[in-house]
Amino acid sequence: MDFSSPETWRWIWLVFSVVFLVGELALAGSFFLMPFAIGALLAGVSAFAGAPLAVEWGLFLAGSVVSFAAMRPLAARLDSRTPLSRVGANRWVGREAYVVRDIPAGTSSTGLIRLDREEWRAESLTGHPIRAGSTVLVSRVDGTRLVVMLLDEPLTLPTEGAE
Repeated sequence: MDFSSPETWRWIWLVFSVVFLVGELALAGSFFLMPFAIGALLAGVSAFAGAPLAVEWGLFLAGSVVSFAAMRPLAARLDSRTPLSRVGANRWVGREAYVVRDIPAGTSSTGLIRLDREEWRAESLTGHPIRAGSTVLVSRVDGTRLVVMLLDEPLTLPTEGAE
């Protein structure tokens, strides 16, 4: 293969453009390979137009940098809409749970909650106590504890002798 031949570089740029485009489609990401595909396509078009190799490389670099800069805001906006990972313990975030044992006041005091069929140690997000029987919302996972906030307290029944 003669790398000094303009004919060779025409096809190299087109192959690279297709490879980067297929890579972008195949990999989960935020427009990382797409700018290189655009740069290679620009270089390929200039090669077919008869531009010197230095101009082709310049177009490849400039096209890649400009398209990368143009796509970053879109990629950041799309990434911010991505939900939290629902793998492992993070699958509990945003779920409602039932308090089995009182969660005392304080940020490191733990009680016990039931979430589906599992029981977890839990602490209050606000540091306020949460009574058994309450419904809580899991805010985050902190090691082996779930940090929760109160959604609904249990109804209190009047005690005997009360009027």
